[in-house]
Amino acid sequence: MKKKLVGLILLSSLVGTSIAGCNGNPANEATTVATSDTVEDPSDEQSTADNAESDISSKAEDSVRDIKLTLDLSSGSLSENQMITLNNSQELNIIDDKYRSTYEVFVYSFCDSDGDGVGDLQGLISRLDYINDGDDTTDSDLGFNEIWLMPICPSTTYHKYDVTDYMDIDPEYGTLADFEQLVEECHDRGVNVIVDMVMNHTSSQHPWFTEACDYLKNLPDGEEPSVEDCKYYGYYNFAKEAQTGYEQLSGTDWYYEARFWSEMPDLNLENEDVRNEFQDIAQFWLDEGVDGFRMDAVTSYTTNDVATSTTELGWFVDTVKSIDSDAYIVGEGWTDLNSIADYYDSGIDSMFNFDYSGSEGKIAKMARGKMSAIKFAQSLVDIQELFGSHNSEYIDAPFYTNHDMARSAGYYTGMEAQDRTKLAGALNLLMSGNAFVYYGEELGMKGSGDDENKRAPMQWSSDSSVAGMCAGPENMDDIKMSYGSLEDQASDSYSIYNYYKEAVRLRNMFPAIARGEVSLLDDLATEEVIAIKKTIDTEKFEGIDESDKEIYILVNTAEEERTLTLSGTECDGCNLSGVLITSENEVIADGAEIILPAFSVAILTK
Repeated sequence: MKKKLVGLILLSSLVGTSIAGCNGNPANEATTVATSDTVEDPSDEQSTADNAESDISSKAEDSVRDIKLTLDLSSGSLSENQMITLNNSQELNIIDDKYRSTYEVFVYSFCDSDGDGVGDLQGLISRLDYINDGDDTTDSDLGFNEIWLMPICPSTTYHKYDVTDYMDIDPEYGTLADFEQLVEECHDRGVNVIVDMVMNHTSSQHPWFTEACDYLKNLPDGEEPSVEDCKYYGYYNFAKEAQTGYEQLSGTDWYYEARFWSEMPDLNLENEDVRNEFQDIAQFWLDEGVDGFRMDAVTSYTTNDVATSTTELGWFVDTVKSIDSDAYIVGEGWTDLNSIADYYDSGIDSMFNFDYSGSEGKIAKMARGKMSAIKFAQSLVDIQELFGSHNSEYIDAPFYTNHDMARSAGYYTGMEAQDRTKLAGALNLLMSGNAFVYYGEELGMKGSGDDENKRAPMQWSSDSSVAGMCAGPENMDDIKMSYGSLEDQASDSYSIYNYYKEAVRLRNMFPAIARGEVSLLDDLATEEVIAIKKTIDTEKFEGIDESDKEIYILVNTAEEERTLTLSGTECDGCNLSGVLITSENEVIADGAEIILPAFSVAILTK
């Protein structure tokens, strides 16, 4: 399916700017490419004048979205008050494989359908058109084609990482029928669904654990426990003496491993009965139509033992693939890059790339100007070699933030804070692999400190009483959302929301963004400009047109405009095919050079 990606600009803002291409047009006629993304001063948020201007611009854009004017390039002039569609209007080229753009949803805080303050599956269903409306002739949705649902099974907590029943839906969220409707409606839109698989531990209220505890509490003095008498005793890691990471079982002299919380006892994944349970659980959810699993806490399966944890993960991967070879599996291993690479030995499709995430990750450092652009680009090449040495079929899983991290809009201060927030989002979505975005990042939501603050209600409106708004976790602080809600941002061409839409669309326009192998453009790179080429291996990816095989990506991470000479480089004669800009300043290119405004991105093709 194809979707038009339209970037519109008021020509009244371009009077005096000449227009041309970098594919043979006269050198004195520049190609200007613009999207609907510019920047606001964070200290002057959502003023009345800004909103009025944005509303007028939005209505004008809607009325002429499909109009294309024939320009007299030789004159280099444009009539005042006319509008045109430029470059980013080309059709999408979405490929149905595991290289996707994934939106992480915390159902509890996303959308409430019944007014109880808690998000639910029907609420999510009502907002699917926001994520992806399934109609590639529109551009009103974000364009994500996969959803990761944080835990949805019955649980004692709001976050639901302590599961009490692995084969049901938490009543706060709805029913299995609701889930089946969600999966069907996602699939109708071309959106895959992956669910959180919490295999490291259960809830202390899970029947497996309560039966094991009852058995130990009633064990006669001097008698040793036996899995023949109670198989659930073998499901967990019990000990007779206190150890680090162990909790005492109340009323006994027994201890059980619980690394995350006393109410989350760790499972013994070496136990064959436990494995059989999870084989049945995987089968259940695959039968329900899920497209794969996000594996929680894979580095903790066997404490301080990477090799054993990798083997245990590999068992689950093999089990799932034996049921559905097309299922996608991504693992969470919050550890260093080399250790993450080791887990690819399990045969897993993806591991989350923590090296680029969070306030001190490579993306945030690059967006702050605290890292060399050349070093950042080289790191993209290095991870290919590292991960590929463990699993030639690996799919990187870049992400910027998740439910355990402070939200990214809080990483930046000063006049360029909004620009840097946008740029960082683009750096994530321009990475190869299956890129993940945490809900609300596209609105510049804020939240740090306690976990509850990182899982605040999705900001559909600044009015908490509006239908669909969630109350959020009980102990969440009152958080000021500096950039406003979706209501505030939707009609603002310069908002973070509209920038993210463009970034996802570029990813959907160019298959090489997600699937391309990275190489450096040494003759264009600077300390502030990322310059890379992405090339698709057509033997690995069948059905890729030759014209889609490679792209060139230039990213100006500096606070000021930068000009690069294209003549004599590999990009000599390229077409300027897509851009991301954070201000009203356009990317301009001709056959000899390219002008990159501050914090801008240019996609070049041959």
